[in-house]
Amino acid sequence: MSIQPYSEDQTDALQEVANIAMGQAGDSLARILDNFVTLSVPRIRQIVVRELADTVTAMVGEDEVSAVRQAFYNSLRGEAIVIFTQSGADELASLLGYDCELDAAIEQELLLEVGNLLIGAILNGISETLGAELGFSAPSLMAEHTPLREVLTPDQLSWEQALLVEVNFSVEKHRFKSHLLMFMTEETIDTLRDILDKFMDDL
Repeated sequence: MSIQPYSEDQTDALQEVANIAMGQAGDSLARILDNFVTLSVPRIRQIVVRELADTVTAMVGEDEVSAVRQAFYNSLRGEAIVIFTQSGADELASLLGYDCELDAAIEQELLLEVGNLLIGAILNGISETLGAELGFSAPSLMAEHTPLREVLTPDQLSWEQALLVEVNFSVEKHRFKSHLLMFMTEETIDTLRDILDKFMDDL
């Protein structure tokens, strides 16, 4: 099934909404890390699942990563994934005050905590800005210390085409970096189109 691309105005509106939501997530992260967090400009594109690994690898790199995933539903359906590079995961522990080598259980807890914080802030920001009701599942650990291409395989995902929104977070003077990916399913792409039109009409 071919999905009609968004118009320039719809894409600009989504960029604005994503900026607001990602900014809220960055503020939440800065508070728990007690450091200034820098965000990239959100990247938005429609993709098919077979292109996903190449697309995200071009954004994130080829290194081993850990990843947290969380589904969302109601007005919009899809999945959010936070990807931590290995240096980012190690630096996260240091920024949170852990000065010794972490055992696996504590590392997993930190990844889930920060992943949940980022995803929750972004989904709440989108929900509030667009007036869309969203619920979300509990976060789960998708992968640890795994090559990115093995994380984003088609059998890990439940869609053929999706809208991808990507942003990365980094901390000044530290090696911490994470990427947040949001995937919205085929039917949600059309639903969101209508929501964005209403959002623009109300401005």
